[in-house]
Amino acid sequence: MKPEPLTKGDRDKFILTPKLKEITVGLILGDLYARRPKPSVNTRLLFIQSIIHNDYLLHLYELFKDYCKKAPITATPKAHKQTGKVYPNMRFETRSLPCFNYFYDIFYPSGKKCIPLNIGEILTPLSLAYWIADDGGWNKINKHVVLCTESFTLEEVEHLIEVLNSKWNLKCYKVRKGSSYRIIIPSYSISVLQELLTAYIPPMMKHKIGL
Repeated sequence: MKPEPLTKGDRDKFILTPKLKEITVGLILGDLYARRPKPSVNTRLLFIQSIIHNDYLLHLYELFKDYCKKAPITATPKAHKQTGKVYPNMRFETRSLPCFNYFYDIFYPSGKKCIPLNIGEILTPLSLAYWIADDGGWNKINKHVVLCTESFTLEEVEHLIEVLNSKWNLKCYKVRKGSSYRIIIPSYSISVLQELLTAYIPPMMKHKIGL
């Protein structure tokens, strides 16, 4: 027997804690998808990670499981068009809930992910920690952090750099990646970054800030 669907009153009872709000900001800057087919429907969040990061995805599920209907699943997509390889992943999604609408409204005002104008006000050390955990990388040779911001415009990347530098003096700069740009947190700022984020970044992702 299927469980009864949630009523509007039931959905309205779901509230995000301040901690989860900050984490959600960082995750949407990374790989997290927010979906809202039309204004009359609430927003749901879709979490996807490569199978090699299953421990990280399960960590995210523990944070958001109260907002989910089902546990994570493993998916095997079709072979990649360019490499011909198959990249299995793990994924889960939340229920469609009004508590997620705010994030869709500010990050997807026209249906495509963008950087909200108030990102400087809502980006916290906890947000940055999960942004790096989700979509950052550690360059072992140059000992710097790379933020994969190729999906954003040049203006948006420059806005993010301005925010990161003005808030925490990380001395970030952009580098070209094809026709897009990535953000570099340079080696001479890593000690500042580590001091800022050590208490916040998930343990299995500490290597992404050189720890």
